[in-house]
Amino acid sequence: LDTVLMVEKQISQLVTTKDYPTRTQLWKSLPKGMEYQTFKQIMDYLEASNKIVYKEDKIVWVAGNNPKLTALFENSVKLR
Repeated sequence: LDTVLMVEKQISQLVTTKDYPTRTQLWKSLPKGMEYQTFKQIMDYLEASNKIVYKEDKIVWVAGNNPKLTALFENSVKLR
């Protein structure tokens, strides 16, 4: 669980400070090393639980606290 939380935290930090990371960029930026197979399982879990999506090989955090997604919704055209 700690490892999953570490990956979630790193995704949300990268999204707020930079552009959306690729899978390899995220894996290399983790504060602790981990096996790539473990990392892949965590990413599969996050995708299955609808916390992340992939857009052109970039990871987009769509769970609750994505400031870029919030800004996009606030500035989008309102439909009835």
